[in-house]
Amino acid sequence: MQKADASRLADLIRSHAPYDGIFELRVPGLYAIKVSRPSTTSTHSLQRPSACIVAQGAKSVMIGDDVFEYSSGQVAVYSIDLPVASQITQAAPSAPYLTLKIDLDPERIMTLAAKVFPNGAPQPKDPRALYVTEADAHILDAGARLMELMARPGDAELIAPLVIDELIIRLLRSPMGSRIAQMGEIESSLHRVGKAVAWLRENYDQQVDVEELARLVNMSVSTFHRQFKSVTSMSPLQLQKALRLQEARRLMLTSMLDAGAAGRRVGYISASQFTREYGRFFGASPTRDIERLREHGLAAAETPAA
Repeated sequence: MQKADASRLADLIRSHAPYDGIFELRVPGLYAIKVSRPSTTSTHSLQRPSACIVAQGAKSVMIGDDVFEYSSGQVAVYSIDLPVASQITQAAPSAPYLTLKIDLDPERIMTLAAKVFPNGAPQPKDPRALYVTEADAHILDAGARLMELMARPGDAELIAPLVIDELIIRLLRSPMGSRIAQMGEIESSLHRVGKAVAWLRENYDQQVDVEELARLVNMSVSTFHRQFKSVTSMSPLQLQKALRLQEARRLMLTSMLDAGAAGRRVGYISASQFTREYGRFFGASPTRDIERLREHGLAAAETPAA
């Protein structure tokens, strides 16, 4: 039954994704994603909080030192903004990777979690910011009904928000429910780490004072270090470095900046340090990496995907 439900969802996603890419649907915050071939290199992106229901194919995602795999019939939930490296591991022109992505709003989750957990959600055992679980028949069916609404404008505007609420409720009632509920809890460690990540994202070119960052989220320095690493799989400095290097790469691709100018723009004082850290992160020097991306037409791939 689950296989048939996934196949139904795959057909609907394909109808809204005529070629490879990410397609924003009629309702804001909904996307159909299609990729027809396995990746030859990692795609680096900033992944926003979202639920990704995989209807076909498979993907590998690297966050810090952790590697996550998800495939057809599974759902992956990203709980905070995260710099990730990902690769499509299973896809073909006849059977492309197909995903329905739904942006998640913490306030919406807070409202729905209060109904699912009237006495408060239990504490999750795994604090990491990416969760993967099986999408049961109800989740796949809700995803398919959501896609069907996209062909009916009047229904999409009125009914789609209700189906999105249903999907979130079903995720809250799934094995990952307590972890998702934390997204809407202002005092949760996940929410506090998310606030720190948001600061780093907005100030990636500034020097990081970890003590100030800990104070910003009302944590002691030791607790902040521990919670930040457990959620993001990175230290604050490592995460800031990933954000800086991703932004520098984007600037070189889209604004035609050279490596020196891009490095300075994102906060590097030393050109040699920028080149060295860029090479470690992306596997090639800035000049060679950008040439490769342009040669293979990969500039458009450096965008958020799921």
